Amino acid sequence: MANRNQFKMSIAQRRVRNFSESFKIEKVRELESGVVRICELVREYEITDSTVRRWRAKYGKMKKKAERLIVETDSDTKKLLELQKQVANLERVVGQKQIMIDFQDKMIALAEEHYKIDIKKNFSTQPSTTTGKTGKR
Repeated sequence: MANRNQFKMSIAQRRVRNFSESFKIEKVRELESGVVRICELVREYEITDSTVRRWRAKYGKMKKKAERLIVETDSDTKKLLELQKQVANLERVVGQKQIMIDFQDKMIALAEEHYKIDIKKNFSTQPSTTTGKTGKR
């Protein structure tokens, strides 16, 4: 049996050649009908086996991949529509909340400007002046 390494060519041995589409189609048909094998094409036309496989993928009978058929039941469709409505509702609520936050920030900025105080600053309670002891000594 022929070994793949027997047909490998060095870079110096390789030639750049362009084969016509009709030639490629003809060789793929011969290959698929069983008239020739990949190793015979490689040897005869001094091409690599990957080239022949590429031709077969492009021009062969099996070139088209199976189409995927997705079947949705009515419940899936209803659930999808329901989820889309829920997402739209939540986006609306988030938008309203963002408007409220922007409004409150603007009001705080105007109040700070008007009263000349920092409203956003966290004020802590003043410490008591007593030591925490009761009147008993």
